[in-house]
Amino acid sequence: MTDPTPLEAVRAKLALAVGENAVFDGWTDKAVQSSAGQFGVDPAVARLAFPRDQVGKIDAYIAAVDAAMAGHFTPEKIASLKIRERIRELVWFRVQAMGPAREAVRSAVAVLAMPQNAVRGLSIGWRSADLMWRLAGDNATDFNHYTKRLTLSALYAATLLAWLDDQSEGWTETSAFLDRRIADVMRFEKWKADWRGSADRRPSFSRFLGRLRYPPH
Repeated sequence: MTDPTPLEAVRAKLALAVGENAVFDGWTDKAVQSSAGQFGVDPAVARLAFPRDQVGKIDAYIAAVDAAMAGHFTPEKIASLKIRERIRELVWFRVQAMGPAREAVRSAVAVLAMPQNAVRGLSIGWRSADLMWRLAGDNATDFNHYTKRLTLSALYAATLLAWLDDQSEGWTETSAFLDRRIADVMRFEKWKADWRGSADRRPSFSRFLGRLRYPPH
């Protein structure tokens, strides 16, 4: 991994604060300037470090949440957890990390849901899901790699929406929602494993095609 450029370092330093200031200032240059003031960074340098558009600032904020999560979950810290516990802790960490910026996250979800931003939003969500699986120890490179990330992207998005509307103390309703969704995912993963394990009992499409091409005599 190459060292960050000076502007990348400034962006990484300020990005979480930009999200928190976006609660009051929106995803604007004003939120960047307010964050620069908090950290003693030249406002002109801070503006150069961040994209001018809303989506770019949102992307930088989510990348900072990703980085905070990766820094928190060292291999030693996560090694003793079962896979479902790892995923649960990773998702819940993100919810807590975004707590101070919850209203800005609400507006960010709305921005990323706009038709012109949908592809970028999906890409950002995939990046976070991929990182969570890699931190959880998943090294799959086959089709399972993609299904796991699609499933986790959907789980995380649903949990995020539940959290944005959660008025319970300590977000207990979101916590329970997350537990239910993870239980659903684990059942799905078990079904996939059972399905793959029964390959010898399932019809083989490739064998079927081979018989069409080379019929038995």
